[in-house]
Amino acid sequence: MDYKEAGVNIEEGYRAVEKYRELSSATDAVLGGIGSFAGMFSLKEYSAAMEEPVLISGTDGVGTKLDIAFRMKKYDTVGIDCVAMCVNDILCHGARPLFFLDYLACGKLDADVAAEIVKGVASGCREVGAVLLGGETAEMPGFYDEGKYDIAGFTVGIADRKKIIDGRKIREGDALLGLASSGVHSNGFSLIRKVIPDLNEAFGDKPIGLALLEPTRLYVKPVLALLEEVEIHGMANITGGGFYENIPRMFGNSAQPNSLGVSGRAQNSTPWTAVIRDGAWKIPPILDRIADGITNAGGNTDIKKLMFNTFNMGIGLVMALSQADVQKAITSLEQKGISAWEIGYVEKAQAVGLRFV
Repeated sequence: MDYKEAGVNIEEGYRAVEKYRELSSATDAVLGGIGSFAGMFSLKEYSAAMEEPVLISGTDGVGTKLDIAFRMKKYDTVGIDCVAMCVNDILCHGARPLFFLDYLACGKLDADVAAEIVKGVASGCREVGAVLLGGETAEMPGFYDEGKYDIAGFTVGIADRKKIIDGRKIREGDALLGLASSGVHSNGFSLIRKVIPDLNEAFGDKPIGLALLEPTRLYVKPVLALLEEVEIHGMANITGGGFYENIPRMFGNSAQPNSLGVSGRAQNSTPWTAVIRDGAWKIPPILDRIADGITNAGGNTDIKKLMFNTFNMGIGLVMALSQADVQKAITSLEQKGISAWEIGYVEKAQAVGLRFV
């Protein structure tokens, strides 16, 4: 018995790597290329331009949204999701993504399918100005079902320490600005798959499965440009846990100094809470359809709390900034194709949290 008979096709792996190499992009900062034992990236340009450069990293995956891609046989968007989940996280601290690496695992490798997934990764990297520096493709027969893939990613970005956004500048009365999502993004799909079993159900002008595969919006370039115009005091990427879990995270740790040695309490002993105005933005139809599916499934679920504790509800990123900068920020974002609404404000409270009014 050889390795191929055991289920691992080395030649197919070589073919996949050749396809990845065609998708990668190189800059003067990249040393070496795809296929080496490690990726190398020069920081010379950035270290010269910043007083105290800090590397900021993040890692994430796509989760069970992948099942929708397999069933719809559409593989070229989940790679964008993987990039977005990582770079939008580090963006919350003001980081510019430098490079990205991916990890692709499967039961039986099909180089064409793998290349379609990595095509999405490469597309996402190009959109945010990051380099696809390398990755790993693992073929694990008997561990993953044939035809199933998993993908995760890792990004490293950079910011000048004095410009890092960590919530310490948040003040009472700061506005909360919500940036439109492109759809469900990449969270809550274990629930979605239960309440929307028929992916060919008509939804507008397409099957609902394709609507669910709309890739996660990449906020990097519009927000980095906005940072040149206004001061952003805090940011939250609305991912798993929805509003309730993610928005309070922008306040930092209100009890202990953070890694920068700065308290999240913003020079006072009272924690912040986010006050969200009901009806301040329009919830996308796809989320109304999911809510209907949950309701139809029965039970005594508090549907509003469940939805806002699971999904982005049409708001993919929330930022805290001065009331005086709200209109300037909205105009800037809309000029770059992103709708934004003032969805609430920051107030003092007994504990860090979130409430609706």
